[in-house]
Amino acid sequence: MIYFIKHIDIEGPGTFGDFLRRKNIPFRIVDLGAGEKLPKLTKDVDAIVILGGPMNVYEEDKYSFLKAEDQFIKEVLAQEIPFMGICLGSQLLSRAAGSTVGKSPVKEVGFFDVELTKDGKSDLLFKGLENKINIYHWHEDMFNIPAGGKLLATAKGCPHQAFKVGPCAYGLQFHVEVTDISINEWATEYIKDHAELKIKMERMMADYVVKKREFDQTAEKIYENFLEIIKRSKNVTSSARTN
Repeated sequence: MIYFIKHIDIEGPGTFGDFLRRKNIPFRIVDLGAGEKLPKLTKDVDAIVILGGPMNVYEEDKYSFLKAEDQFIKEVLAQEIPFMGICLGSQLLSRAAGSTVGKSPVKEVGFFDVELTKDGKSDLLFKGLENKINIYHWHEDMFNIPAGGKLLATAKGCPHQAFKVGPCAYGLQFHVEVTDISINEWATEYIKDHAELKIKMERMMADYVVKKREFDQTAEKIYENFLEIIKRSKNVTSSARTN
């Protein structure tokens, strides 16, 4: 079972959930913002995906579930359960792994290029992708790389775009899962100035229409690769138990 951990109603699994449904792969959504509890890390947990949200990792006093989430991710790392953190999820991973999160040099909202590093080019998560990919962003913070972690993708405005820590835990500062509905809902919720909303909404939706096919192909390749990472992790676990 793949578990998606969400923090706010409008930031869900998106195209990742659609992909798993087509593959008939079971998954569950846990909504922390609605008061649901984090799952127990039993043998049926194949992977954890922690999604985004408008909160910051350092707002534990305002969002009490962030403290529990930090401990939860530490346990996921200790058990070497495949993990993907998207945007806020990547920042939570960085913090749980002992690093820090601060303001990004550039607040990124919309489509931006990211470039794979040497480690990123050789990592299974990005197998089959071009060295430079155009991807959707919505963030003002940026994770730093934990000790022992590897920077997998970078960009001019925000140099830390993707990283890996341990054998199978990944943080992606960008969003692979968004749809046109996501962009519309996020803009409506997060942009309070009506003039700015109209301008940014029109630009982002126009970009989405043009980029959708290539963007979705990139996302699906990452999803396929993550399933392969889950499969290999299961094989390693089974082998360890046998030995």
